[in-house]
Amino acid sequence: MLIELATGHYGNLGGGFRFRENGGFFLKGIWGLITLGTQPRKMGLSGLTAGDHSIVLMANGIIALFVLLILLFFYIWNIRDAVKARRRLNNTAALHSSLQDLRKLWESMYAYIILSPAALLTLFVCLLPIVFGVLIAFTDYSRSNTPPTKLVHWVGFDNFATVAQVFSWMHTFLGVLLWTFAWAILATITTYFFGFFQAVLLNNSAIRFKRLWRSIYILPWAVPAMISALVFKSMFNGQFGPISQFLLDLGITEDRVYWFTDPSHTYLARILALLINLWLGFPYFMALIGGTLTTVSDSYYEAARMDGAGSRQMFWRITFPIVYKATAPLLMLSFVSNFNNFGVIYFLTEGGSANPNYNFAGNTDLLITWLYKLTLDNRLYNMGAVMSIIVFLIVASFSLLNLRKSKSFEEL
Repeated sequence: MLIELATGHYGNLGGGFRFRENGGFFLKGIWGLITLGTQPRKMGLSGLTAGDHSIVLMANGIIALFVLLILLFFYIWNIRDAVKARRRLNNTAALHSSLQDLRKLWESMYAYIILSPAALLTLFVCLLPIVFGVLIAFTDYSRSNTPPTKLVHWVGFDNFATVAQVFSWMHTFLGVLLWTFAWAILATITTYFFGFFQAVLLNNSAIRFKRLWRSIYILPWAVPAMISALVFKSMFNGQFGPISQFLLDLGITEDRVYWFTDPSHTYLARILALLINLWLGFPYFMALIGGTLTTVSDSYYEAARMDGAGSRQMFWRITFPIVYKATAPLLMLSFVSNFNNFGVIYFLTEGGSANPNYNFAGNTDLLITWLYKLTLDNRLYNMGAVMSIIVFLIVASFSLLNLRKSKSFEEL
């Protein structure tokens, strides 16, 4: 109440109470969240006139709502504590002082009190942007309707209906979604099995200078992926890159190869992106599986040799099942990571080659890079928010599946 009175304008109510002019932090915040403003700003001779900024009102409204929920939580907690104190007084006639209550609260709620600053920070730094992004999906906030000279309005599920009913959006969404799944599966499988192969090879007793080879193979993982992607992008540049020039000099190709931009070879950029991702990603699994191989007992192999098993049988019947069981949960995490692998695709191909049948997307765009283009490049914030919700639902489903396969829920 004090905050509302201090931040509002309640001293001048001659013309009646109006949320926009008289409301304080809470009332104007909730009003702004519901209405998103009623008076757009206009350009005059002295600049923009006074008015409402819908996005600022939405953000302030979310903050006000969060603070109200926190205050409501403490209010309910206070009532419950008063009920407990009254029952204790009726049953035992014991009345604790405020100092005793504070001391008891500190002892019983010590862990929660210590964690509360981090919880509040998480609420306003992590949860608030998520809620803001979700709410944008239910508005008409786009490049044709940008504050402060225009007001943003609530449109309900119209944006979701656009994706589902308008052919160009649905065609783009299904095409990008299909490629995103194909990319995530192929990128995960190729890096896993190639890393597995390298780990088994380096674990072989016939290989000399193992530390040297491991150090060489780990270098692609040590260099930031963004830097590596930009280097490969320069190397495979169709106009100036050395790879195209080298193939041209050898007579292998008659013209320069435009690896990432050739519209007549749409799968060329995709295959090249998978190969470069393989080079960037296999060292992780090589190091992981190499460590797992050291835990496999030699007695298993000795018993297999005594039974007449060959090296191929020992690999598929002993090595692979043991290593796979230990690393299977990380495969799902790698799949989720590749599903949202923004860096490799964006910095390497920028979504190319171009696809004229897609809305603001190219042949190698993933959902995450398409979302980026919709928001920052084309300022279709509402459609970008819709795609972010869809991406979240997909990733959350796989993450939940991974947690259910593990023992995380059993420990709760």
